[in-house]
Amino acid sequence: MLYVCVIRNKDMNKSEKFDEQLQDIARFARVISHPARLAILQYLAETKTCISGDISDYLPLSRSTVSQHLNDLKELGLIHGEIDGLKVNYCLCNSTILKYKAMFDEFFKDMSSIDHHCEINCK
Repeated sequence: MLYVCVIRNKDMNKSEKFDEQLQDIARFARVISHPARLAILQYLAETKTCISGDISDYLPLSRSTVSQHLNDLKELGLIHGEIDGLKVNYCLCNSTILKYKAMFDEFFKDMSSIDHHCEINCK
């Protein structure tokens, strides 16, 4: 027997019920949850400069896929992409990265003192 469920209630997304800081951390975690976006951030950090041209030359992905990942990173403010003629200059946005790093550090700081007994049971 096949059951089909159609959800029409837009109240199914309850994330707005949580405080703004948790929502910000969740947005950041969603954006960095893909290895391609992490690779882009890592590449930009390693080059220590803005990159002109197509980042897809450095990743094993199509240009359209890289473009979508770049848009996700830009939307959150982790990178800047400025058009310079026919090229786009991509740079890390250090202030935004430091903001999210501080949020993650603050979020996990109380979890670093977890009882060692739990570690044994988690393995």
